[in-house]
Formats: sequence, structure tokens, C-alpha cells
Amino acid sequence: MRSINQIEQPIERLLRLDAILAPNGPIPVSRSAWYAGIREGRFPAQLHLSARVSVWRESDIASLVANLETTGGNDE
Repeated sequence: MRSINQIEQPIERLLRLDAILAPNGPIPVSRSAWYAGIREGRFPAQLHLSARVSVWRESDIASLVANLETTGGNDE
């Protein structure tokens, strides 16, 4: 049987919204623009940890930032 130390799975960090949006985070949009972008499919959807706690996967945000840097923020 394998112990917990032997299981090699990457640890996925979860980010709260204030770590994503400016001024603390890399995405320079307002909360309302962020949620509108989620509805439109431009930004990754959140995970619900509870009724009042939402988080995003760090890998999803890193992919979004990389995409925004290469496209200059244009979704075309």
C-alpha cells in the first residue's frame, strides 16, 4: 500500500477573488466586469466551497493571464 508521501499529484492552489483582481491581483477589471466575463465565457468559472465562498484554480488564472498577455486582451 502506498503512503501519502508516495502519491505524486500536483497540489492545486485555490485563489479568492481579491487575489485575482487588481490592485492585489493580475486582472485589471472590476468585480462586476469579472462576473460578466464568467457569464460570457471569457473568464474561468468559480468553484463553490460553500454558499458564501468561491475560489478559482490557480492554473486557470495563470492560463488566463498568459492568454491575455499573448492576445493583448482581445478575445478575437
